[in-house]
Amino acid sequence: MPKDSSRESHFPAIEKKYGEKMAYWFKVMAKIKDKKYPEQIAHLKENYGFSQAHANALVMYSRGSVSSKRFETPADYFKSIDPQQAKTVKAIFKAIKAKHPDLELVIAWNQPMLKKDAHYIFGVSTSKDHISIAPWNQDVLATYSPKFAEYKILKKIIQLPNDWDVHASNAKLLQGMITASLKALK
Repeated sequence: MPKDSSRESHFPAIEKKYGEKMAYWFKVMAKIKDKKYPEQIAHLKENYGFSQAHANALVMYSRGSVSSKRFETPADYFKSIDPQQAKTVKAIFKAIKAKHPDLELVIAWNQPMLKKDAHYIFGVSTSKDHISIAPWNQDVLATYSPKFAEYKILKKIIQLPNDWDVHASNAKLLQGMITASLKALK
């Protein structure tokens, strides 16, 4: 069963942890409704000891966002990004699924991810200037990072150009990364 992505799913924990009913917190938010998002978050954290997650849930709900879930399907995600990025990301997943058809392409944390049973294996995200790929296994990332040396490699991701060519050798590289990640699950 998927986790409840509604902002309201945080409300019981907020009431329990901070000792007030939600009606109280809505009144607090009404008093600071004209402040910017960061100021509202800071207000809740500094004055009431809210965690980032609880503050975000309350602030976003108060601003009219009732769910953190933006995309129902990978297709919805692909429609929301630059067409060149969508083409590249689809090619990345197609190359991986050619060797690993049993992996499930899902949306998690508003990003497309490949999953095997309950285990996330690989994810992709996009920003204006690049596509980030992320094997969930950090040992696999460390092993494969040298093969991506011409690209920017950060602590948990590899940044690729938006028009990265998923030709045969790059497809094999991605497939090897996933094979290693799946072996690490055993």
